[in-house]
Amino acid sequence: MAQIEIYTSPLCGFCTAAKRLLTQKGAEFTEFNVLTDPALKPAMIERAGGRRTVPQIFIGDTHVGGCDDLYDLERSGDLDKLLAA
Repeated sequence: MAQIEIYTSPLCGFCTAAKRLLTQKGAEFTEFNVLTDPALKPAMIERAGGRRTVPQIFIGDTHVGGCDDLYDLERSGDLDKLLAA
Protein backbone atom coordinates (compact mmCIF):
# COMPACT_ATOMS: atom_id res chain seq x y z
CA MET A 1 0.00 0.00 0.00
CA ALA A 2 1.17 3.53 -0.77
CA GLN A 3 2.54 5.84 1.89
CA ILE A 4 -0.20 8.19 3.12
CA GLU A 5 0.32 11.49 4.90
CA ILE A 6 -2.50 13.66 6.16
CA TYR A 7 -2.29 17.12 7.70
CA THR A 8 -5.07 17.60 10.25
CA SER A 9 -6.47 19.52 13.18
CA PRO A 10 -8.33 17.81 16.04
CA LEU A 11 -11.18 20.32 15.76
CA CYS A 12 -11.87 19.48 12.11
CA GLY A 13 -14.85 17.27 11.23
CA PHE A 14 -13.59 16.88 7.66
CA CYS A 15 -10.29 15.55 9.05
CA THR A 16 -12.18 13.00 11.12
CA ALA A 17 -14.22 11.90 8.10
CA ALA A 18 -11.13 11.54 5.91
CA LYS A 19 -9.28 9.51 8.55
CA ARG A 20 -12.37 7.32 9.04
CA LEU A 21 -12.53 6.49 5.31
CA LEU A 22 -8.83 5.67 5.16
CA THR A 23 -9.16 3.48 8.27
CA GLN A 24 -12.17 1.67 6.75
CA LYS A 25 -10.00 0.98 3.71
CA GLY A 26 -7.38 -0.58 5.97
CA ALA A 27 -4.91 2.15 5.06
CA GLU A 28 -2.26 3.19 7.52
CA PHE A 29 -1.34 6.86 7.49
CA THR A 30 0.97 9.32 9.13
CA GLU A 31 -0.89 12.24 10.67
CA PHE A 32 0.58 15.71 11.08
CA ASN A 33 -1.41 17.85 13.51
CA VAL A 34 -0.99 21.49 12.48
CA LEU A 35 -2.82 22.76 15.56
CA THR A 36 -0.44 21.26 18.10
CA ASP A 37 2.60 21.83 15.88
CA PRO A 38 2.03 25.08 13.93
CA ALA A 39 5.51 24.83 12.41
CA LEU A 40 4.10 22.10 10.14
CA LYS A 41 1.59 24.41 8.47
CA PRO A 42 4.03 26.24 6.12
CA ALA A 43 5.30 22.89 4.81
CA MET A 44 1.71 21.72 4.30
CA ILE A 45 0.82 24.89 2.40
CA GLU A 46 3.86 24.53 0.16
CA ARG A 47 3.23 20.85 -0.54
CA ALA A 48 -0.46 21.52 -1.18
CA GLY A 49 0.17 24.19 -3.79
CA GLY A 50 -1.03 27.03 -1.57
CA ARG A 51 -4.03 25.34 0.00
CA ARG A 52 -4.34 26.36 3.64
CA THR A 53 -7.26 24.26 4.89
CA VAL A 54 -7.12 20.88 6.58
CA PRO A 55 -7.14 18.09 5.85
CA GLN A 56 -4.53 17.97 3.12
CA ILE A 57 -3.98 14.39 2.02
CA PHE A 58 -1.02 12.93 0.16
CA ILE A 59 -0.96 9.36 -1.15
CA GLY A 60 2.45 8.41 -2.44
CA ASP A 61 3.60 11.30 -4.64
CA THR A 62 0.02 12.42 -5.32
CA HIS A 63 -1.59 15.38 -3.59
CA VAL A 64 -5.17 14.20 -3.24
CA GLY A 65 -6.45 17.42 -1.72
CA GLY A 66 -9.03 17.58 1.04
CA CYS A 67 -11.80 15.40 2.38
CA ASP A 68 -14.21 16.06 -0.51
CA ASP A 69 -11.47 15.17 -2.98
CA LEU A 70 -10.79 11.92 -1.11
CA TYR A 71 -14.48 10.96 -1.17
CA ASP A 72 -14.69 11.85 -4.89
CA LEU A 73 -11.86 9.37 -5.51
CA GLU A 74 -13.75 6.76 -3.50
CA ARG A 75 -16.97 7.29 -5.47
CA SER A 76 -15.15 7.04 -8.81
CA GLY A 77 -13.34 3.86 -7.76
CA ASP A 78 -9.94 5.51 -8.15
CA LEU A 79 -9.06 5.56 -4.44
CA ASP A 80 -8.39 1.83 -4.30
CA LYS A 81 -6.07 2.11 -7.31
CA LEU A 82 -4.18 4.97 -5.73
CA LEU A 83 -3.84 3.13 -2.42
CA ALA A 84 -2.56 0.00 -4.17
CA ALA A 85 0.14 1.86 -6.10
